[in-house]
Amino acid sequence: MKVPRHIAIIMDGNGRWARRQDMPRIMGHYRGAEVAEDITKACIDLGVEYLTLFAFSTENWNRPKEEVRLLFDLLRKYLTDKREELLELGVRLKFIGRRDRIGRDLRYLMEELERETSVSYRITVTLAVDYGGRDDILRAVNKLVRLKFDHVDESTFSHFLDLGDIPDPDLLIRTAGEKRISNFLLWNLAYTELYFTDLCWPEFTRDELLRAVEDFSGRKRKFGRVLDE
Repeated sequence: MKVPRHIAIIMDGNGRWARRQDMPRIMGHYRGAEVAEDITKACIDLGVEYLTLFAFSTENWNRPKEEVRLLFDLLRKYLTDKREELLELGVRLKFIGRRDRIGRDLRYLMEELERETSVSYRITVTLAVDYGGRDDILRAVNKLVRLKFDHVDESTFSHFLDLGDIPDPDLLIRTAGEKRISNFLLWNLAYTELYFTDLCWPEFTRDELLRAVEDFSGRKRKFGRVLDE
């Protein structure tokens, strides 16, 4: 079985799952955080080197203010409570997206964890927080303009995107039955294999991850070339 070097996941359907259980929407996000932890461990077991999770988009600010506040409270609590476990697991934690709209205390915690987990790691887990693909590209362009580049190739441009030198995802998984990429890693997903499941994120399991990897393993990735049959 060919295991993707880099898996990206759009973790969709937390609120829908909670409604079906007659629970508040935030309980779906709590359950989603538990699943994210389990899938990270499963990726380590499989030998995946990079895992990128879409946690909060630039468009998610349009949700009710109370839900947004609870989401960031959950993120803060999770990062605080799981700090030691992340280090023990060998997780190198990175964050992509804007940081100017995130509270100072959470920004400090994010930066601290990035420093603490930067060595002796088995997997790089990237959390996309206040992230949008178009915003990512625009910020990269503005950096290049400020630095007065007169010529830019694909490699240089990729370096200025939020993922930086992390390789592009080999496999994108999206849950909850939606079949779109929703402004996620627009540049980096150019040749990524896509896998969709009707399961909501809180229902996603290690077995479903394995099914997605097995499906990926059976595909021929041509990157525009002609392969011998």
